[in-house]
Amino acid sequence: MRGMKDKILIVDDSPDIRVLLTSLLAKYGYEMAQAENGEDCLRQIRKFQPDLILLDIMMPGIDGFEVCKKIKADSCSRDIPVIFLSGKSEAKAKIEGLAIGGADYITKPFDMGEVKARIENQLKIRHLTDELIATNAELTEKQKKLDEDLQAAAGIQKTLLPRSLPQVENLDIAWKFMPSEQIGGDIFNVLHLDEDRLGFYMIDVSGHGVPPALVTFSISQVLQPHMGYTIRKRPGFSPDSEIVSPGEVLKALDEEYPWERFERFLTIIYLIVNVRTGHLVYSNAAHPPPILLHADGTLELLGKGGTIIGLDGILPFEEERKVLLPGDKILLYTDGVFEFTDDQGNIFGEERFHALVKSLHGRSICSMLDKIVQTIETLVQGAKLQDDISLLGFEFKKQNATENITA
Repeated sequence: MRGMKDKILIVDDSPDIRVLLTSLLAKYGYEMAQAENGEDCLRQIRKFQPDLILLDIMMPGIDGFEVCKKIKADSCSRDIPVIFLSGKSEAKAKIEGLAIGGADYITKPFDMGEVKARIENQLKIRHLTDELIATNAELTEKQKKLDEDLQAAAGIQKTLLPRSLPQVENLDIAWKFMPSEQIGGDIFNVLHLDEDRLGFYMIDVSGHGVPPALVTFSISQVLQPHMGYTIRKRPGFSPDSEIVSPGEVLKALDEEYPWERFERFLTIIYLIVNVRTGHLVYSNAAHPPPILLHADGTLELLGKGGTIIGLDGILPFEEERKVLLPGDKILLYTDGVFEFTDDQGNIFGEERFHALVKSLHGRSICSMLDKIVQTIETLVQGAKLQDDISLLGFEFKKQNATENITA
């Protein structure tokens, strides 16, 4: 609610009309000012800063139409509503006045009830416009703050991606991350569990924005080996520790991140590979199944596991074991890699993605991921992605057949 009186400037070369309107409108609570010609009007606008102008058309010197043009050409006064006062009742004069920016038109001799009603209507529009401008400015500021928060969250998300990959003799590792227009909930990493075993995980939290980013940040911290979820100390006073199996890790996450806590869907694939023997064990919580691409080009999906994280263990998180042979590759990915839309409006799809991966079986894992990213970039033709695309893979280089150590 406005706490100040609305200010009206009356511009007319007739002193009688100026005095009459000033006297009558002041009774309605308006603060009044007068100008006797166009030049005086322009001076009074700067001095008085009116909320509305009653402007006579027929005046000596600059007529009302020219004055209105000058008012609308000035950024300081262009938003002030102008109501024309004129003895001309022809449609042509009214059209001309409205065309140059007039808000309304009153024909002399005028009825004060009509004048009052038209003034009230224009001031109501002016106040609503001012409120809208203020609201838009506030929303713009809030959006700016939100964008800054999202940029900060995106920066945090990037710090959670692998900074350096373990350098091991029998494994080549590579990853790619293509962020979407909005910050999402993808995260992945490689854990050094002991001298022989590495842990690989990939997580996708539903939604976009800060909330899923915060969830991924929390989970990435929880999965650090020193937190006890992936490596735990043996009971008693033993200094030794044991590696937690993938199924147990997912069960612990299911208990730690119930649906009620964040109201977010959470999928994860977690696998452990013995880099000396190629023995692999994994469990999958409703994540897109990793691809086991054999050296001969055959493709196998690793889908063993359970439901999404947070459903209170309604199904067990089953595990599956595999033995990798030299040249075999494992590829972890999020659904963004096959759910994007190409430049023809078609969803890429799992079938095309699997065919692409199979066609690249002769490449190194690094070259394979480069080609997948290049293919996606070609298909989207510069369009912004609607979901993150995450890729994490490795190739097993050789196997010591005399070893019999499981993952």
